Amino acid sequence: MKHLPNIITLLNVLFGSIAAVFAVLNRLEWAAVFFILGVLCDFADGLLARKMGVQSELGIQLDSLADMITSGLVPGLVMCQLLAMSVNAGWNADSFFAEALDSDGWWGAWFPFLGLMITMSTALRLARFNLDENQVNSFVGLPSPANALLILSLPLILMYNGSEFTNTLILNPLFLFGLTVLSSYLLNAPIRLFALKFDNYSFKDNSIKYIFLILSLVLVLTLQFLAIPLIVIAYVLFSLMSPKASDTLEMD
Repeated sequence: MKHLPNIITLLNVLFGSIAAVFAVLNRLEWAAVFFILGVLCDFADGLLARKMGVQSELGIQLDSLADMITSGLVPGLVMCQLLAMSVNAGWNADSFFAEALDSDGWWGAWFPFLGLMITMSTALRLARFNLDENQVNSFVGLPSPANALLILSLPLILMYNGSEFTNTLILNPLFLFGLTVLSSYLLNAPIRLFALKFDNYSFKDNSIKYIFLILSLVLVLTLQFLAIPLIVIAYVLFSLMSPKASDTLEMD
């Protein structure tokens, strides 16, 4: 029974690996499905370990390695596909990775690989997180699952919530490159963001978190997948408005 949290973490590895395969095949909707399953496992393993009192160094390291796949490799691969769509034939079902070396010139063959900046930045963030014992009730930089969710929301918006404006924006190579750089920065930015953990359920003590959760629910119900980028932006803004926003790396 004490190994149950680690088994769930290994399921995160499995789901993240399947998501990565679908991302390489450019089946981005299925990549998103298995990414969500992996994130649910990531949430459940830590919760179970705390409830059962079986937290261990092995579990911590295993969790970080699983996150590297699900929330690091997968969004990097998805961004590669989106960048390839933006500079080649627009929205299509062809996999960039199957045809990269057949593309003419650097722009089509190599530019999309810049999406893997997200994967590299996630690796750096997770390594820093493992060494920082102060990131319990808050995080320094954008958590990797939130960043990955932001990236994976883009193909879902194209498929299910897209308009002429959003599709044109999302498939603009400069927008995607700028988002890649921004998300890579936010993963390791020296800003403290709140964790959705509650020491108590008092509204006074947790007002920012409650308002954020209510706003997120309203956005999801009204905008569906379009809500995800707005929720990530709101998360950063609400964290900066919280009383602990003045905490920086200098205080660690």
